[in-house]
Amino acid sequence: MLKHILRVGGILVVLVIGVVVYLAWPDTARLDISAVEGARPRITAPRTQVLPTINVADVVGWGKGETPTPAAGLKVQAFAAGLDHPRWLYRLPNGDVLVAESNSPTRGGGGITGWVMRHLISKAGAGGASPNRIVLLRDADGDGVAETRTTFMTGLNSPYGMALLGDQLYIGDTDALVRVPYTLGDTKITARPELVVKLAGGGNHWARNVLAAPDGKSLYVSVGSSSNIADNGLDAEKNRANILEVDPAKKTFRIYGAGLRNPNGMAINPVTAELWTVVNERDMLGSDLAPDYLTQVELGDHFGWPWYYWGGYPDERVEPKNPALQEYAKRPDYALGPHVAALGLAFSSEVKLGGRFASGAFIGEHGSWNRKPASGYKVVFVPFAGSGFPVPNAKPVDVLAGFLAANGKAHGRPVGVIADQAGALLVADDVGNAIWRVSPGGQVAAR
Repeated sequence: MLKHILRVGGILVVLVIGVVVYLAWPDTARLDISAVEGARPRITAPRTQVLPTINVADVVGWGKGETPTPAAGLKVQAFAAGLDHPRWLYRLPNGDVLVAESNSPTRGGGGITGWVMRHLISKAGAGGASPNRIVLLRDADGDGVAETRTTFMTGLNSPYGMALLGDQLYIGDTDALVRVPYTLGDTKITARPELVVKLAGGGNHWARNVLAAPDGKSLYVSVGSSSNIADNGLDAEKNRANILEVDPAKKTFRIYGAGLRNPNGMAINPVTAELWTVVNERDMLGSDLAPDYLTQVELGDHFGWPWYYWGGYPDERVEPKNPALQEYAKRPDYALGPHVAALGLAFSSEVKLGGRFASGAFIGEHGSWNRKPASGYKVVFVPFAGSGFPVPNAKPVDVLAGFLAANGKAHGRPVGVIADQAGALLVADDVGNAIWRVSPGGQVAAR
C-alpha cells in the first residue's frame, strides 16, 4: 500500500513538474518575422502563456571604434557619446538638439513578480535611477558632431517628449505635462515648470510623448497602459492606453484616440496632415503575437485594447468582455512585427536620406525582451505611397542595424529618431549612451 501511494505520489509530482516546465518553457516563434509585417500580417492562433518567454539581451555597450551598421549608401557617426540613458530627442528652430536623459521612475511591487521585473529591467540596461534631466547639444560648425553640451534643465520626473508651442516649451513628465518659457538660443532653463495637466502615473509604460498639433494651439500627449491587458482592472487604466489632446490655454484635455496599449512615437504625416503613431502591443500570446504597429489616428478612433488586437481579434483573457467594441475597433495601417518595441517615429519630409528612403517613415525599434528569437534592435524604414499611406506589399527596410550582436548581446537599443538641421537622421541609443547620426554616404555636412 505504501509503495503504491509513493508511486502515485511520484507520478503526480512528475506531472506537476511537467506542466510547470511546459507552461514556463520559452515559446519559440514559428513564423519568420516578415510574415507578421506589413499591411496584411499573418495573425495566427494565440498561444496563451502563464509565464512569459524571457529572452533579454545582456548589454555590453560599444567598444572603441564600434558603431551600428547603416544601410548601403548611408554612413553613420556619433553625433554625441558618453550620455546617461538618452531616450528622446527634439530639435529646436535654431538647430539645437534637446536630449531627454531619462529612465523609468522607481518601481514598487514586492514578492517574486517585483523581483523578476526589476531583474529584467536591470538586465536590459535600464536598472539605474533616472537622470531626470534634459541636455542641449549644439553642432555650430555643421560637421555632424555636437561640440557643445550643456545641462538645459533638471528637476524633472522621468521626462520624455518635448514640444515647442509659441514661446513655451512643453515637457512630458511621467505624471504631468509641464511647460517653461523659452527664448530662441537659450542653453539653460532655470524657471520652475508650470503644471499644464496631470497625467496618470505609476505601473508600466512610464514614457509620455508630446507633439504639437497642426492647428498650432493644441498638443497630443501619449499615455500608455499601466499593465499588459488591464490586469489590475479597468479603473487602474483611466485615461491610459490613449492619446490625449490637450488645450494648453484652458489646461484641459480630451481623449483623441483610445485602445492604444502603448503609443509612443508620434508624428504628423506630411501628406494627410493627420496624426500617426507607433504602438507596442500586448504580451504573453506567444512569440508570433501580437504585432506592434504603425497607424494613422483620427479623433474618436478606438484600436481595441485590451479586448481586441489587430482590429478585432479577441483576447479571451480579458474580463469583462466587450462584444460591442468588436464591430468598430479600428484595424491599424501597418504591422511592424511582434514585440519589436517600436518607439521612435519620424517622416522623410524632414529626414533627407534620398533614394529608396525618400518617401516613408523611420521607426526606432527598441528590441524585444520576450521573444525567441529576438526582434527589433534596429531602425527601420516603412515606404509610403503617394496616397500618404504605406505601400501595401512593402516590408520594413533596415536603416541602422547591428545593435544586437551575433552572440545575442546588445551593444545598444535605439529609441527616439528625428531629423537634424541638415536632414540627417539622429537616433537616441539609450543603453549605448550615444546619439547616432545617419546621412547619405559621402555627403559633406551642410554648413
